[in-house]
Amino acid sequence: MSPRSKLYTTAPPDPLADAEAGLRHVFVRDLVLGARIGVHAHEQSGPQRIRLNLDLAVREGAVDLEDRLENVVCYEAVLDRVRAIVEAGHVNLVETLAERIAQTCLEDSRVRRAQVKVEKLDVFPEAASVGVTIERLNPFG
Repeated sequence: MSPRSKLYTTAPPDPLADAEAGLRHVFVRDLVLGARIGVHAHEQSGPQRIRLNLDLAVREGAVDLEDRLENVVCYEAVLDRVRAIVEAGHVNLVETLAERIAQTCLEDSRVRRAQVKVEKLDVFPEAASVGVTIERLNPFG
């Protein structure tokens, strides 16, 4: 049986968590916020619902975690920064919002890679969502 056809009895390996590379996967799933976003006039009159998903490949430290919050990338702190970006004012493009979020995630030198998905939820009645996914690498790590 080839590795590609292997049947998993549990979830397949996480591509962002990598023991050999010393990476753990920190993530946020399906965060729904009101955002002032869009280029059309009807989108500029008030907030609309967006959904955010973040996937961060985080370098594990050489020291023991010691069960201390300051020794990890805290998803609560990440969410606080994401909320501040969303609340900062109107953005025309989901791409711009995704870039700003990725940039703030990469400010922590332990974050090697950030994948950000931004979806607008109420644009087309026949679609659950529309949006963009980007991936950015930390140039310093």
